[in-house]
Amino acid sequence: MTNREILDIAMAQSAVDLNCHKEDFLKSEPVIVVSAASAAARRYLKLPFDCNLVSYGNNIVASISPQYRSFVEEYLNRNDKSHCFETPNLYELNQAFAPYHLAVCFMAEYFLPDLNQLKQLKLPDEYELRLLFQEDFAGLYTEEWGNALCRDRKELDVLGFGAYDHGKLIGLAGCSADCDSMWQIGIDVLPEYRRRGIASAVTSALALEVLARDKIPFYCCAWCNIGSARNAVKSGFRPAWAELTVKSTDYIGRLIGKELTENTMPGTTLQERADSIS
Repeated sequence: MTNREILDIAMAQSAVDLNCHKEDFLKSEPVIVVSAASAAARRYLKLPFDCNLVSYGNNIVASISPQYRSFVEEYLNRNDKSHCFETPNLYELNQAFAPYHLAVCFMAEYFLPDLNQLKQLKLPDEYELRLLFQEDFAGLYTEEWGNALCRDRKELDVLGFGAYDHGKLIGLAGCSADCDSMWQIGIDVLPEYRRRGIASAVTSALALEVLARDKIPFYCCAWCNIGSARNAVKSGFRPAWAELTVKSTDYIGRLIGKELTENTMPGTTLQERADSIS
């Protein structure tokens, strides 16, 4: 397998998730498609999307509900792809979705392994590295391992590597079988054991183990999570695509424990801000 083949597989999966064609991610202009459910999509996705934007660097593909096409298309055509995923432009997108009780929710960067860089990184000698399987996770669905494992989708957690200090689990990389071709890696290290090379050791070990099973490991983190992004790069991963997902304000309110209203999401259009400055 080559880096090109890995990227092609990822694009093909994103095409399934978004209900578009793989070639759409390689175009120079925005592409808008109607979202639809698919049994082959990543299993944690809630489909169809209201609005999901994906960029592999060339353009943006928007998978949407048809009723939002006009203002999403206007937004994508007016703003350069490199600025559609950032403020202040996102205030305008939020403002357009506000009457529908929707808002920007998830924003993340996704990483794929670079086969020219990926290798088993050494765990400090005083710790032990263990390969773990689904049956080993039974007692680990706790807050401290909430990134490596997912309590709500236990059946998808299929493989992991743990770092142990005299029998005590101190770091865990777990992966979920999110779709037929790609398994997602999550990582946790106990706070008192961080910055010792544990995260990169278990992450790189798990990535190699996933590849050995003819699956593609992928890694995701929020753009502001510098520690996680640094671990991805150190472990042999490279940025591959970015996603932005719009969700209902009720859903967002449940996540943050606060009801969202138009008053809690202030914003004006870019033109209104430009007019006020001039």
